Amino acid sequence: MSADAVVVGSGPNGLVAAVTLARAGRKVLLLEAAERFGGGLRSAELTLPGRVHDLGATVMAMAVASPAFRELALKGVEFAHPPVAVAHPLDGRPAVLVHRDARRTAEGLGRDGRAWLASAGAAAEAGFPLVDLLLQPLGPWHVPLKTFAQAARFGLAGALPATTFARRAFRTVEGRALIAGMAAHSMLDLRAPITAGYGLLLGALAHLVGWPLVRGGSQVLADALVAELRSLGGEAVGGHRVRRLAELDAPIVVLDVTPRQLLAMADLPDGYRRGLERYRYGPGVFKLDWALDGPVPWRDPAVAGAGTVHLGGTLEEIALSEAEMAAGRHSPRPYVLLVQPYAADPTRGGHTLWAYCHVPNGSRADMTDAIETQIERYAPGFRDRVLARHAMGPAELEAANPNLVGGDIGGGLASLGQFVRRPVWSPAPWRTPLPGVFLCSSSTPPGPGAHGMGGRQAARLALKHG
Repeated sequence: MSADAVVVGSGPNGLVAAVTLARAGRKVLLLEAAERFGGGLRSAELTLPGRVHDLGATVMAMAVASPAFRELALKGVEFAHPPVAVAHPLDGRPAVLVHRDARRTAEGLGRDGRAWLASAGAAAEAGFPLVDLLLQPLGPWHVPLKTFAQAARFGLAGALPATTFARRAFRTVEGRALIAGMAAHSMLDLRAPITAGYGLLLGALAHLVGWPLVRGGSQVLADALVAELRSLGGEAVGGHRVRRLAELDAPIVVLDVTPRQLLAMADLPDGYRRGLERYRYGPGVFKLDWALDGPVPWRDPAVAGAGTVHLGGTLEEIALSEAEMAAGRHSPRPYVLLVQPYAADPTRGGHTLWAYCHVPNGSRADMTDAIETQIERYAPGFRDRVLARHAMGPAELEAANPNLVGGDIGGGLASLGQFVRRPVWSPAPWRTPLPGVFLCSSSTPPGPGAHGMGGRQAARLALKHG
């Protein structure tokens, strides 16, 4: 097939780029090294026949909120909401619960309820204009002036380390733990700047759009994007690895790859090449998937209704765990991010579960016992429910998806220095020095998440300048 544009890589950013180009009338060829499309949206039977597990993203708050996906308005994708968006169990106390209703969430936080409404609640009330601004850190901006004022207020709090913000704004163990659990999604030391911002944005999204799952598995979303591309006359080819850009012949090339892959694929100008070589990857994860014979036996029954569960205890415990990881060590009591899809979606063949903890990039440690011990801490008897388990450390994750360098699921360290300098400092970092070649992975702004915004920005630049 002759093509006006070739997209390499079918993660959420690559898929959004391909569909955006096709809707603009371009003849698009999508090439994917794996046999199945989706990258971080893939699903598979990892444990037992008939049990559907997501290899990467499950919770789709970013996708639902993203202007890229709102604009695409895909058909055939149903988002399923759990009764509770997020739960954070604590020893000897009721779990902290995050509901779609911000005021109900605040009521559960007692005297910290007002602080929650003034921070995450206020960001949720600002609505999609604020989300659009935050997911387009370099523009173009088409938002009301009021939104810039709301963003400034958000930024004053969000720029702080999560530990600092939690201790200044919240007084209870529950409120501080909730901020820590949210902020730890950043995979950064919680004493680092902007970690509060990551936590507050995720908290706000829980109220604005919820933390839903794709009914049937995340693969359904990937397949819907591929179907849309093909309906527009595009072609999608799996099992085709592109090793060098010289293999491609099209006026527009969009790459859903990280800097390491781009360095191997092309001869680049010296300055740009040195910039990519300085790009820093973040910590990795150790991920476990389980097939269970029933629901997790949580000590606090309210946790059973949560799609996502943050395990790790208090602010101090989670901060210590993430500091250990950032220092290159393995915490004996790691922060664990756990998702129980069956709370929202009973169509996945039974009680499936996954969880991961953060580990140093490239770690070879087996964290199975540490993760399961943290689950048992809040759900005694959990191991008795396990029918089968599947483990993937950094090496296995990278083998399944080369973009996950050293097990880094975020496409690069999400630090302040790389917040907009992804992968190099540029007013348009999606554009490479090579004519017609654009980068769209999570190594470009706005960074990690199944939001497709890197693909949207790269495709729009390509249509304008490609």
